[in-house]
Amino acid sequence: MSITGKELAKLLNLSEAAVSMALNRKPGVSTATRARVLEAAAENGYDFTHLRDTAVPKVEKGSISLMIYKKHGAVVADTPFFDQLIKGIESECRQACYSLNIHYLYEDDDIPAQLGSLCYCNGAILLATEMEMRDFQPFDALKMPLVVLDTYFESLKYDCILINNFQGAYQAANYLIRRSKSQPGYLRSSYPVGNFEERADGFYKAIRDSGMSASKSPVLRLTPSLEGACEDMRELLKNGEEPARCYFADNDLIAAGAIRALQEFGYRIPRDVGIIGFDDMPLCVCIEPRLTTVNVPKQYMGKVAVTRLLQIMEPGEHYPVKLEIGTSIVTRRSV
Repeated sequence: MSITGKELAKLLNLSEAAVSMALNRKPGVSTATRARVLEAAAENGYDFTHLRDTAVPKVEKGSISLMIYKKHGAVVADTPFFDQLIKGIESECRQACYSLNIHYLYEDDDIPAQLGSLCYCNGAILLATEMEMRDFQPFDALKMPLVVLDTYFESLKYDCILINNFQGAYQAANYLIRRSKSQPGYLRSSYPVGNFEERADGFYKAIRDSGMSASKSPVLRLTPSLEGACEDMRELLKNGEEPARCYFADNDLIAAGAIRALQEFGYRIPRDVGIIGFDDMPLCVCIEPRLTTVNVPKQYMGKVAVTRLLQIMEPGEHYPVKLEIGTSIVTRRSV
């Protein structure tokens, strides 16, 4: 015989109204109370079929923390790239019945104190795009499973999920060489970021594999933001910089900023200068010409990070792994 809502309320020492709100997933009760009611209902054979949602509600298993580390904020900003990444994390957490807590960590603050103030969670994902190896030291004291997202260092002892930056830049440089029949230049970030260093390795490998000298590819250092890259490129052009026939840019923002500045100085894209970006952000189809770029499956990358974290949260023997998400070229009109 199944338990009634009234009996469930008595069993849990709650009001019938609170039990009804929890069962129907209405606002007015805390997450902890809702989880307690749903768990007791399932255990005692409560008949869920008369509720608006005829499926038996899933009981929340725990919580996961997403820590977003901001060192200089030049790369980790409120952009569609990170919005999509976080959306993938949120989606996979919901699917696995874990709540997600998001915390921002800032280099200038007391990181150990910030970590100590985090509420209890079952595991954590660290968005480490802007981090250097020395920045990881405070995280060694965390007594919980941890997955590092969007960066990698050889001496890290954590699981790392990141873009195959080398592959993407290699693909981009090869595409430029095939299309332009000339040696590409490099629009390189003026801020040091691990992802960009890997992209540089891929770019130069493609140059060498094509029989060209890497030293002959002109390098322009630009701020990794649209406005910053545009202003930097303007200054270079004012000072007499002669553009290369084509360029690979560390990200789409650099590419879009450079295109704007080049157009202001009368250069036609792609007839005079071809440019390819990296990340496939929405702005790629909002500028003219539309930007050819390297696609990164951002939501999928976030989902993979959660999947791996759930694996190492389970009891058993685990060893750190490095998982790289593959890339592909999205051809448009800027090359």
